[in-house]
Amino acid sequence: MNVQQLKSVREAVRRNFNLTEVAKSLHTSQPGVSRQIRELEEELGFELFERAGKRLTGLTEPGTQVFPIVERALREIENLRRAGSEYAGSTTGRLIIATTHSQARYALPATVLAFRQRFPGVQLTLQQTFPEHIAELLLTGRADIGIATEALDRYPDLAAMPGYDWGHVAIVPTDHPLAAHSGPVSLAELAEHPLITYDTAFSGRRHIDEAFALHSLTPEIVLTAMDADVIKTYVELGMGVGIVASTAIDPARDQRLTALPGTDGLFARNTTKVALRKGVYLRGYAYAFLELFAPHLDQEYVQSQVFEPAAEQV
Repeated sequence: MNVQQLKSVREAVRRNFNLTEVAKSLHTSQPGVSRQIRELEEELGFELFERAGKRLTGLTEPGTQVFPIVERALREIENLRRAGSEYAGSTTGRLIIATTHSQARYALPATVLAFRQRFPGVQLTLQQTFPEHIAELLLTGRADIGIATEALDRYPDLAAMPGYDWGHVAIVPTDHPLAAHSGPVSLAELAEHPLITYDTAFSGRRHIDEAFALHSLTPEIVLTAMDADVIKTYVELGMGVGIVASTAIDPARDQRLTALPGTDGLFARNTTKVALRKGVYLRGYAYAFLELFAPHLDQEYVQSQVFEPAAEQV
């Protein structure tokens, strides 16, 4: 058996048994994919896939049992390649960070700049997307590190570690009536105005909803968006009071907006998570990136989360 055969099997499952899509992802032909799968099945002595004519329709019972082994074998082959580059002393390579727009815009710039200065030979790629897709990119090996507030701790094959804590704050245009409020602004006062905040899948939105529900308030949410910059744009237009991550407020750029006093304590705090696929070997510069982002994510701690402890000998 060979790596290409294993990749053909893995991609067949990932691409919902569509051999045209498998061939496209592996940059080969559909007959070539079919041949690789058949040759592996012949070597194993059983069929991995159920078929309807020439089409694959699903995994057989043996195929279901074997598929995790295929994934594990490919992961370890990639780990060997990374280890080879590491011990050969290479300081070049590629690091793919999957994250949300807000993280890329507000939380990561200092880390990216410091990393670039330290590892000029490493190509750094930021893939901005929604949290569930970040998890998918990690699980399929298309990203090395995932950073988001939601979703990443829901997958047993991911090691999700705390990155940093943050809270929400309410914002209004500088000429808004609440901007002249003499003291802390309450949830009830916020609920009297139309609100603009995050989509339900992003940036701790659950804590915002829970805070209002706890006080039996039903605010009018007139607009939701996936990132703070969009929210701030519509707040500036006077469409409503915005609720955004406190880390997304930039006094130098947001001179037309005011953060309302006391609102940073109205909502439960959130924790941004850093996630890696379990069992994956990381290059030294990947560990350096993690520690630059959150100093407590040193190599020893990260490895303790990513690699399962060895079973005790009986």
